[in-house]
Amino acid sequence: MKQRILMIIFVIVLGTLSTGLLTSVNQHLKPKIEKNKELKFKSALLDVFNIEYTKENIEEVFNRNIQVFEKDNVKFCKSSDDKIAFEFLGSGLWGNITGIIALKPDLETIYGIKVIHQEETPGLGGRIAEKEFLSQFKDKKILPQIVIISKGKAVKENEVDGITGATMTSKAFEDILNKNIQRYLAILSSSGQ
Repeated sequence: MKQRILMIIFVIVLGTLSTGLLTSVNQHLKPKIEKNKELKFKSALLDVFNIEYTKENIEEVFNRNIQVFEKDNVKFCKSSDDKIAFEFLGSGLWGNITGIIALKPDLETIYGIKVIHQEETPGLGGRIAEKEFLSQFKDKKILPQIVIISKGKAVKENEVDGITGATMTSKAFEDILNKNIQRYLAILSSSGQ
């Protein structure tokens, strides 16, 4: 009986110490984690605006070339040459897909797009984050909406070739883009930006 009580006390003390240690490490690393998230976001923005930077000068290049502003509690980013970018988020086939899309000043034409996070099947739906797939969106018209169709059949100015074997992910990505674009454009047009 005494041995069981000692074991329970040992487990409680060990659990308390472990929890305290993990909490302390988390508090210590939290600022670094937040800074890394911020740098990841800034580098993705610079990528969609096609602005060159290095790891060492990312903050300086970002501050010199991009203005961040909010309308209706939504964050927008404007490049020095008047392109507008915003984050998109939605549900893919297996999890959330997030990224950034940049529009030319006409607010009708895609300038660049980057997927920051996705949980799709590697080698299939996961290819939505690959440069080869995303490069197809450059200069595509967003109105009336982006359409992702069967590979090799995109001919219209708003059509993009889908990923063979990942039809459901392609359609989810199309839906995410169109819903986010409509939402953000409505906010921009109502605010006179």
